[in-house]
Amino acid sequence: MPRTPIAQVLSGVLGDLPISIRAYDGSAAGVPESGAIAVVDIVRPEALNYLATSGGELGLGRAYVSGALELSRPDGGLVSHYDVLKLLAGDAFGKVTWQHKLQVLRDLGVGVLRPVAPPAQEVRAGVLWGLRHSLTRDARVISHHYDVSNRFYEWVLGPSMAYTCAVYPTADAGLDEAQEEKFDLVCRKLDLQPGQRLLDVGCGWGRLTRHAAKYYGVQALGVTLSRQQAEWAQKSLADEGLTDLAEVRFADYRSVTETDFDAVASIGLTEHIGVKNLPDYFSFLGGKLKPQGKLLNHCITRPDGHDSAKHRGGFIDRYVFPDGELEPVGQLASAVADHGGLEVRHEENLREHYARTCKAWCDNLDAHWDEAVAEVGLGTAKVWALYLAGSAIGFEQRRIELHQILATKTVDGDAGVPLRPDFTRRRPPMTAGDL
Repeated sequence: MPRTPIAQVLSGVLGDLPISIRAYDGSAAGVPESGAIAVVDIVRPEALNYLATSGGELGLGRAYVSGALELSRPDGGLVSHYDVLKLLAGDAFGKVTWQHKLQVLRDLGVGVLRPVAPPAQEVRAGVLWGLRHSLTRDARVISHHYDVSNRFYEWVLGPSMAYTCAVYPTADAGLDEAQEEKFDLVCRKLDLQPGQRLLDVGCGWGRLTRHAAKYYGVQALGVTLSRQQAEWAQKSLADEGLTDLAEVRFADYRSVTETDFDAVASIGLTEHIGVKNLPDYFSFLGGKLKPQGKLLNHCITRPDGHDSAKHRGGFIDRYVFPDGELEPVGQLASAVADHGGLEVRHEENLREHYARTCKAWCDNLDAHWDEAVAEVGLGTAKVWALYLAGSAIGFEQRRIELHQILATKTVDGDAGVPLRPDFTRRRPPMTAGDL
């Protein structure tokens, strides 16, 4: 049993943050609830074990997802996960000395070091059998994340059903407008023309595939490893009468046998590839392009070139994106040139845009919290709340970035691009007659 009141011990770690703490031993500490942004309830002893043995975001995540620790507003309502994590990510939290940590351990007792099984939502190593990034294992990983529930994703992502960084054309633009701008920006960068062929690898719910076919008149093929995504996308294409122009397959991108595409889009897939597989990945994509064809790679990156292995094993890796790997933009650009045989023509960092996108997803989840819990369960809803809020803050604080790299299959020095491409001009939507 803890030797001192639990709430008092934890309040010393939180410092002066506007958070109230209540614990199962009846203790309370922190700021008065009338002045608190959030209330932390230590419901069961396992919360202390998670916090002591896992530490950082993983310990907090395990405690919260399991229900051993709860977060709420002082009035008992749903707390803003973004606001709470923003506090915990600030200067006042995390600067705990080893002396303070040892004092906390003495106060709580060595029993808090007893290992406790993680929540059911955590991906165990046994689930991910097979070689990392093999066809079978990748299929399991993608299904774990994307086959949650299409209805759940509709609530979180909104009508656009776009699960990648939006591009906000103005400061007051909404999420759906920003997602349409992102798709159109990709099409403009690829300089798509009627009758051309586009390969959209990792196409998700097929929104880029649809946009390119509907507004640019291209023959578009999208592939995704999520069966639920593919089914949703094919229905969407049928509903809009686009099946003569566009197709979404439930398949691994490596199974695509067609070649001679005018353009390839890789939007949010590189994060799942793995650094060791980048040469084969970009070699494969480069091999799908015809001469002067273009590749647009859009993905989350790390802000530096430090060893990516040290980032594994945290909350995101265990609960959200198993096997996910991020690389710095320089390494990606080099792989595109060295192994894809392509010339890098343009690069853009959209980090602030992804911060806004994730924050909008947080707000959507909060607005549909009761429905989301009923659809996927409380534990899974909590995982997503922490993940989206943490991601928004990560982009804000430049712990992660989002880069678009545009490259072309240059032939004898001819890249087939204008001297000064202008990606800001919006191409007018095509009419039914044009199609």
